[in-house]
Formats: sequence, structure tokens, C-alpha cells
Amino acid sequence: MEYTFLDFLTLIGSVGLFLYGMKLMSEGLQKVAGDKLRNILAVMTNNRFMGTLTGIFVTALVQSSSATTVMVVSFVNAGLLSLSQSMAVIMGANVGTTVTAWIIALFGFKVNISLFVLPIIALSLPFFTSYSNNKKSWGEFLIGFAFLFLGLEYLKNSVPDLKANPEIFRVLTEYTQMGFFSILIFMVIGAVLTMVVQASSATLAIALIMCSKGWISFDIAAAIILGGNIGTCITPIIASISGNVSAKRAAMGHFLFNFLGTLWTMILYYPFIRMIVWLSTNYGPGNPEALMEFVNTADPNLVNSLNENTIDLNESGNREIKASFEQMQFSVSYALSLFHTIFNIINLMIMIWFTNGYVYLVTKLIKQHKSNEEEFQLRYISSGMIGSAELTLVQAKKETQVYSERTRKMFAMTRELFTEKENSEAFRKTYERIEKYENISDRMELEIGNYLNHVSSNNISSSGEIKVSNMYKIVDEIESIGDSCYNLARTMIRKNEAFASFSPEIVANINKMFNLTQEALDHMNHVLDKNEILESDLNKAYNKEDEINNFRNQLRNSNIDSINNDSYNYLSGIFYMDIISECEKMGDYIINVLEALKEKRSAS
Repeated sequence: MEYTFLDFLTLIGSVGLFLYGMKLMSEGLQKVAGDKLRNILAVMTNNRFMGTLTGIFVTALVQSSSATTVMVVSFVNAGLLSLSQSMAVIMGANVGTTVTAWIIALFGFKVNISLFVLPIIALSLPFFTSYSNNKKSWGEFLIGFAFLFLGLEYLKNSVPDLKANPEIFRVLTEYTQMGFFSILIFMVIGAVLTMVVQASSATLAIALIMCSKGWISFDIAAAIILGGNIGTCITPIIASISGNVSAKRAAMGHFLFNFLGTLWTMILYYPFIRMIVWLSTNYGPGNPEALMEFVNTADPNLVNSLNENTIDLNESGNREIKASFEQMQFSVSYALSLFHTIFNIINLMIMIWFTNGYVYLVTKLIKQHKSNEEEFQLRYISSGMIGSAELTLVQAKKETQVYSERTRKMFAMTRELFTEKENSEAFRKTYERIEKYENISDRMELEIGNYLNHVSSNNISSSGEIKVSNMYKIVDEIESIGDSCYNLARTMIRKNEAFASFSPEIVANINKMFNLTQEALDHMNHVLDKNEILESDLNKAYNKEDEINNFRNQLRNSNIDSINNDSYNYLSGIFYMDIISECEKMGDYIINVLEALKEKRSAS
């Protein structure tokens, strides 16, 4: 029997179908859940135990620890979860992902679910014809479920037999009889394989199949699964590359949790394996090591016919042999799932008490660079319990001040972008930071707004209701300032794409407008930081707004004359006026913030 290149492509395609099914199933459930998943992660993480249960629940729901961990990393990046909260959720996600192993073990090996693949796809079709997005998402889930097990069935038939193809897999077969060194080698193989496919579920499925066919021993298959536990860290690490330092710390915490858990398991590996074998033998379907013993002593032709399902059931005793072989296969899949589950549960029970230690360690390993301090976090409010009305309003006020300060940083980046050389690496990085701040700005508005909504739903005084209403306005106007900063950056991008250029006169005028806008923005932040707003504060703001408006009108009137006099072309004039007009809009938003602040003070 030769293993051809076509067979190899079939194997890759089988893995692809399995992963695509897992992706469809996971994304379908995430769409059905919608923002509920985000709310669950945000609300149910007040302590390490609730955070852990949340990680277990969400991962079991979406069938992917990588999806949960990447979600957690993104929330840490946005400041919606603290580093300590994220560690608890990540620990829980490792336990939640064991549900996938049990589904594969119980259904993929005990029931020939591939027979039901086409009927399941047929049942999903009505969901796709529905006008409801929710029903369409359920359709995605059903098709993903069908594809997952169809891919698993193909994997069973396309994974190469290590014993039947020694010329191809000689290296691997030589390393299966080297004791503990073999365990280390196959653990590394499991890690690398998971890094490549970015899904520990695929690695687990391959290990289950190879062990259930008697090609590798139970302890070797367990080592592959253990390695997959480390390899699965690559997805959140990739997701954190473009994130801030907190996101990188969360990803590093995930890696340390899995690595240290694997380390203690390797130290106690053989006693741990014996415990799993004992549990499966005495309280499960049978001894998982019996299959390998049978394969080593039985006729190779008989084993091949059993694996390829070509055994003649009419011959005497063959039906009993096949039933016994299938029971041994189920014992293997059951024991490997048990190994995966107990390892993660014990690891969780040990590591959960060292959550603060993990936070301390990753903070030391990944330090905050002073030149790039971008800790996007909700500092004063959380999505958990709401305290007294007065306290919550003070917390919301402080968070609004933080929000306003971030928009000022965003405007500073916009000015920096204007001075960068077009199409340079510095220009690209600055624009990416502005995009990132825009996303954070949108999320901050939503989080503060949701918090204020919780506050207003409690029993608060009429003056408190007015404060909340005006705080809504302030937050909305601050978000509009962030939008204006992003619009300015996008205008500069469009200018570069159109190969337009600015004359020294235009550059000087834009810088002057930037200075006026900066002064108005600085004044707004200064007033927000104070405990009261004076009439003189408003008068100063109105005067600055008049300056901005008058300068905008002056430039608008002179723009046509400059174009007619060939000082610059019409295209440059368009981008020029877009920047000036956006700055004038920003001035309006700043005034709106201060007027809303005055109304809020009046209600006190």
C-alpha cells in the first residue's frame, strides 16, 4: 500500500472540512448569541470563580477555546476586562473546550453520524430561506455540525497508517518506542500541528483516530493532545500582536497557564496515565490499552479489515470480533477525552488560586513602554453591580474625563499624521493607531452609555435624572469628536491616494486651524476635570469657537480665489476645505459638551 500525493491532499482536505465545520458551527452560535456573549463576559467576571464559570460556559457554547480567548484578548485590548478578569475566563475556557472532545468521542466513534450528514444539511436549508438572521445563524450551526462530522469521517479514512507506510513515516515510527523521550517528541508534534491548523480540536481528532486504529499507543496519543494544549496558544498570541500591552499580557497569561499545566503533567505523566486507564477500566467502557495489545498480537490482515470495515461478517466469530474491536475503539476515545478533561480540571483547580500571581508575572515579563502607554481600560466603572446613585454618577463623571482625554490624544495623533511623510512606515503606523483609538472610542461610548442606563433604571432623584441625561449628551459629543479625528485621518489617506499635494500656504493655514482646535479641546478637558464650570469658562469657549468659525469663513472665501489664481489645483482645494470644515465641526462638538456640562451643574 503506497501513500500518494493525492492521499496527502485528501488528508489536508479532510482537516480543512473539519475546521470549516467547526468554524461554521462556532460562528453560527456566536451570531445567535449576539451581544449576549459580550455581556456575559463583561458582567459575570467580578471574581475569579465567576470568571472561570463564564469561560467554561461560553467555550462550551461556541465550541472553541480559541474563539473565547481571542474574544477575551480583544476585550482586554478595549479595556472592557481587566487582566485579572481575563485570566479567570481563559482558565475556564480550557475546561470548556473539553466538551468538543466528548462530542467527537461519543458521537464520532460510537455513532456513525456521517449517515445523517445529508439529512442534517437538508433540515438546515429552510433556515437559510428565512428572513430572520437568527434562523439563518441556526442554519449555519447545523451545516457546520454536519461538515464537522463529515470531515471527521474523511479523516478516519485518510490519516495514513504508520505501520503500513513505513517508507513515509519511518521517522515517526522509529520514535514511538523510546519511552519518555517518545512522549516529549509527540507532545512537540501535537503543539506544532495545532499551531499550523490553529485548532486543537483538529489535533485531538487526529490523535483519537490514529489511536483508535491501533497505529499509536494510548500514552503517545495523550502526549499529542497535551501538546495541542500548548499549540492552541498561538491564536490569541497572533490576535494580540496588534493590540496594546494589556492584550499581550492576556495572551502571555494564557500561554503560561497552559505551559505550566503541561509541565506538571509531564513530571507526573506515567502515574497520571495509569490513573486515567484505571478510571476508564473500572468506571468507563474498558481498558484503553487493550486495543494496542490486540493489534500487536492479532493477524495484521484482520486488523486492516477491521479498520477498513471490510471484514466478512458471515464468517464464524467475525461479528463478535468486530463488536469487541469497536468497543475497544470507544474505550480509547473515551479515555483520551477523560485525559483531556481531568488534566484541564486539575490544572484549573491548582492554577485558579494563583491568578494574581499570573497577573504579576506577565506584568513583569511584558513591561509597559513609556513611549506607547495605551492602557485602554474602564478605570472607574464596571459592568457589574451598581452602587448608590451619587457614587455611580461620580464614577461615570471620572470615566467621562478619561474618555475626553483619550480623544485629545487621538487629535494629537491626527496632527502627527499630518506632519508624517506620505506613504511612509511612520504614516501607516500612526494611522493604524488612530483607527484603533476610533474603535476604542465607539466601545467607550457604548460602555458608559450602558452604565448610565443601569443608573437611570434605579431609583434616583429628579436632579439625578437630569445629570444622567446631560451626561448622555456629553458622552455622545465626545464620541463625535473622536469621529472627527478619524475623518481627518481618512481625508489625509484619500489625499495621498489621489496624489494631491498641499502648498506651503495650505499647510500653514491647516496648522493654524489645528492650533485653534487644540486650544478649544484643551480648554474643554480642563473644564471637565474641574468640579464646577464658571461663566468665564463658557465665555472663553465661545470666543474660541468664534475664532474657529471666522477663520473657517475666511479660508473658505479665499479658497476659490486661490484656485482661480492657480495657487493650487481644485483637487487640493477639496481636501483642504474638508480638513478645515472637520475642525470647525469639532469646535461645535466642544461647545456642545460644555453647554451640556453647564446644564448638568445647574441640576446639582
